[in-house]
Amino acid sequence: MSIRTTTRAVLGARLRSANGLLGGFAAASAAHLGAILSGAQVLRNATKPALMPLLAAHSLTAAGTAEREAPKLLAPALLLSAGGDVLLQLKNDPAFLAGMGSFAAAHVCYVTMFVRRGALTDRRRSLVVAAAYATAWVALVGQLWPDLGDLKVPVAGYSLLLASTAVTSAGLGWRTGLGGALFLLSDTLIATQLAKWRELPGHQFWIMATYVLAQYLLASGILAHEDGTAPDAHPEALAV
Repeated sequence: MSIRTTTRAVLGARLRSANGLLGGFAAASAAHLGAILSGAQVLRNATKPALMPLLAAHSLTAAGTAEREAPKLLAPALLLSAGGDVLLQLKNDPAFLAGMGSFAAAHVCYVTMFVRRGALTDRRRSLVVAAAYATAWVALVGQLWPDLGDLKVPVAGYSLLLASTAVTSAGLGWRTGLGGALFLLSDTLIATQLAKWRELPGHQFWIMATYVLAQYLLASGILAHEDGTAPDAHPEALAV
């Protein structure tokens, strides 16, 4: 068997594995969202910790099909998010703060990845996007502040990191930009719960639906950028 044939066989196997893992992520996401709607708490608790590890495994395997390594901080970002998911299920204040810290570390990974890949290269666009998100952040925190109690400072600090992900993600294309915006929306819905604002119909469903889609868009968007297939990727940043 020639080296070319062997390489094709290996890449074919990786592609099948990547597709299988993506199917597993989609199935686990659908089961989790269905469990929220149906009130199946056991299924809900069982599926949530599996979501981000499956997406991380898919992302690493999918990068291998293009014979390119995934960004080193992508798997940590997703696994730190998984840690946050687990901690938030414990339903107590110390676990909530620890979960917020785990998600904050995930956002540091995302921001670092995006900046290293030229997310801020277009300074004019970056300033416009940053100004828009800053305005939204000030307005939102200002509205939530009186109702957050002891969580005022942690929520404000975390939300700054979250907004930073949204700003920098927009610099790598529509896919990551939409992912960053949806992540911000998902956590904003959580913040309104903390402030005991009136909830939307299906509030928990929308929190998780926007979160799962956000993470998928961020992960797939950064991989598309690495492959040079993102429509507005910066070629000069691929070597960073």
